[in-house]
Amino acid sequence: MRVLVTGNHGYIGTVMVPILKDAGHEVTGLDSDYFRDCWFGDEPADVPTVRKDMRDIEVSDLEGYDAVIHLAAISNDPVGDLNPDLTYDVNYRASVRLAELAKQAGVPRFLFASSCSLYGKAEEDILLDETAAFHPVTPYGHSKVLVEQDVSGLADDDFSPTYMRNATAYGLSPRLRGDIIVNNLVGFAYAQGEVLVKSDGTPWRPLVHIRDISRAFLEVLHAPRELVHNQAFNIGGTDENYQIRDVATIVEEVVPGSRVVYAEGGGPDLRDYRVTCDKFMGAFPDFRLDWSVRTGAEELLAALRDYELTLDDFLGSRFVRLRRVQELVDGGSLDDALRWRVPATVDDRA
Repeated sequence: MRVLVTGNHGYIGTVMVPILKDAGHEVTGLDSDYFRDCWFGDEPADVPTVRKDMRDIEVSDLEGYDAVIHLAAISNDPVGDLNPDLTYDVNYRASVRLAELAKQAGVPRFLFASSCSLYGKAEEDILLDETAAFHPVTPYGHSKVLVEQDVSGLADDDFSPTYMRNATAYGLSPRLRGDIIVNNLVGFAYAQGEVLVKSDGTPWRPLVHIRDISRAFLEVLHAPRELVHNQAFNIGGTDENYQIRDVATIVEEVVPGSRVVYAEGGGPDLRDYRVTCDKFMGAFPDFRLDWSVRTGAEELLAALRDYELTLDDFLGSRFVRLRRVQELVDGGSLDDALRWRVPATVDDRA
């Protein structure tokens, strides 16, 4: 297949693209390149990439593809909270417009990177399936709800969307992130010997490695249309729901000499939910997760040791999305709408 991946230079995209290529797909990327200098380790081989703001995509950018995998977004809750209306502009309105243009361009398959964040705060202590009510507590989570609702109305015999509700991601990537829970706890434990928990540790969260996310997308890309047409799937493992304090204990066990420390004044996180991923596993019975929180923490620790990363490195703009975006705005590279002040005049192709 000819596949366009938006956000191919991001945390998940840099892991997913090689998996798609290894499976024989012809991949092109489209990315705003906010994080162009934020590599961890060696810069990987890339695919032809259009440097373009997602809000500026045109039908011509989408013609000739068999599928669009839409990963690009203002990527997590702290960045989304920086400017909620901008989050809706990019994550909601531009995403729906992308789907509309893909349909207009004749793209038959559209895989949307949604999120279990749309469940937000669970009202009961139960495992949530794809029919559960939405209770998003952040603009990021709410934007995912709105996209799913609007794009579902576009589905027809010629346009088939699928909504991949990813659990909270973790794991090693060429575009490493230090601002997500497992990675953050491992980074603190390695750099200063403290597994620093910033909440009271009680909230539940489903967790999934980015390689398993990428493999799940590949399964859906290969699936018969009728199996995934206009369907939502929780992506992760039903047995990979953890309370944050249990994640901290795993990291303490993985990182020698570290100890769990709770930040002063840390209260309960508003995001508190568990999910079942039985629908996806039932649709794809041969699919198995390759990673657990423990093996993911071990992988990340080994990489941090290899590169002798300091805490300042790990918490700097290179690996923390909010700090990178703020740095680009403060330095005048991005305007207040997070657009490049000097936009690309031609496609930047790797």
